Amino acid sequence: MSFTWISSYWPLLLTGAWQTVSLLVISVVFGFIIAIGLAFAQVSGGRLTRLLARGYCTFFRGTPLLIQLWLLYYGVGSLLPMIPGIRQSLFWPILREGFFFAAVSFTLNYAAYEAEVLRGALLAVPKGELEAGRAFGLSPWKLTRRIWLPRAIRIALPTIAGEIVMQLKATPLAFTVTVMDLYAVANKVRQDTLLVYEPLLVVTLFYLALTAVIARVFRGLEAQVPVRR
Repeated sequence: MSFTWISSYWPLLLTGAWQTVSLLVISVVFGFIIAIGLAFAQVSGGRLTRLLARGYCTFFRGTPLLIQLWLLYYGVGSLLPMIPGIRQSLFWPILREGFFFAAVSFTLNYAAYEAEVLRGALLAVPKGELEAGRAFGLSPWKLTRRIWLPRAIRIALPTIAGEIVMQLKATPLAFTVTVMDLYAVANKVRQDTLLVYEPLLVVTLFYLALTAVIARVFRGLEAQVPVRR
């Protein structure tokens, strides 16, 4: 095996790693925010709200992420240039890039999975704690912000960590819409040097290292905020 190619491709490898991490962070952060709304909509929303939230989760969890990504990139992406003035807008440099569609697709998909995790966690919060909060005179907003949601997140921490790792492993799909993530860089190295295993081993080590970091962070969080059932 030869890894001498790294000296020539390390700037591209760093760029690819940055793209991969950026996709992960964007999709997890914004997806989690959307997931909170979807989870509460299913748990305490009205009939129509619950129906819409469940429909959203069913669609995004029931269809392959690759199809969702291609529908956005090749479907919506091909229609955007037809909108008058869109090419002259400040947003065009962002909207014309595959990274934008990958980030949106990953975010919407992650939100659906995380919403189901949070829904179960919200239902798992002991009712006695919520009743105690109401007895202290907490408003519904304060009860949710101070007791219900934090408690649910603590319960769901191990599952959230697993979902983030799964999201990390989905990021190579961005390669299919021209995003130069780490897997795309490995593919370019393979095409240029005819080396197959070495670039893939570098990518594998990167994903393993990032997974270990995520696991360590969440184990630390679990140790700081132990869940009492």
